[in-house]
Amino acid sequence: MINRGDFIELEFTGIVNGEVFDTTDENIAKSIGYKGEVKPIKIIVGEGMVVRGLDKNLEGKEVGKEYEIKLKPNEAFGEKSAALIKTISINAFNDKSILKENSFINIEGIVARVVKVGSGRVVLDFNHPLAGKEIIYKFKIKRKIEDEEEKVTAILQFFNVKEYKIEKNGSIKIKTKAKLPEKVIELIKKYTNCVLEDKD
Repeated sequence: MINRGDFIELEFTGIVNGEVFDTTDENIAKSIGYKGEVKPIKIIVGEGMVVRGLDKNLEGKEVGKEYEIKLKPNEAFGEKSAALIKTISINAFNDKSILKENSFINIEGIVARVVKVGSGRVVLDFNHPLAGKEIIYKFKIKRKIEDEEEKVTAILQFFNVKEYKIEKNGSIKIKTKAKLPEKVIELIKKYTNCVLEDKD
């Protein structure tokens, strides 16, 4: 039985309106034409590493069993908010060629959908593309992660920390060149016995 705070390896497929929008299953990924690498993810249950409704539903589940849940928008990617639809002067954009209706653009790290372009203005929707939609998740907890080094590695990889070295000498130590994000430090301290060394 899985509890909050457990490290797990999770397989899932997210479906909206009958179409797959995200999956960790290689065969499903190939069938929808996705070419990149696809593999199960390693997460800590209850730490918001997947959408809230899925995270909550992992608790109390059994390893190796397949489950299917349906999530309302407020448990998935949120309700659509009119406050997140903004009208901006077209002159705010140096490259106006990116402003095509229904395309997605990145503004200072935030993704927005171009709703309308015209008369010197552009309407942008900053809602998540899946906001306001019911989501179905099919998932299976492949295994519970017990190994201390694998737990540490799972945290580092989830937050895309690339340059690190793990040393095992009675205890686990991490050496990094760059400063670790606060969330990474918090999770490592909370869930592992790892010693952090922020130097080369």
